[in-house]
Amino acid sequence: MLYALVARDKPGHLQVRLDTRPTHVAYLEGLNARGLLKLAGPFLDAEGKPNGSFVVYETESLEAAQALVDADPYTKAGLFGETELRLWNWTMNKPA
Repeated sequence: MLYALVARDKPGHLQVRLDTRPTHVAYLEGLNARGLLKLAGPFLDAEGKPNGSFVVYETESLEAAQALVDADPYTKAGLFGETELRLWNWTMNKPA
């Protein structure tokens, strides 16, 4: 099943994001290699600076997806102010 994470950064935490990005990207690359990551990318503010994340995981349960969120370096660094993790159905433009 697919689970989508919508996360908003805490205000004033851009430097936390930038400092943590290399370990976050390595973490996502590891998930991708294991087939657990479907897509990911940052939300951007009006100036084009990242201020949140959209990540889609493929796991067997919400609890398994939440465990992946909890293990993410961004989560561990306290970057996110708000998060929502929901079951998601990819219906349009899904790659083969």
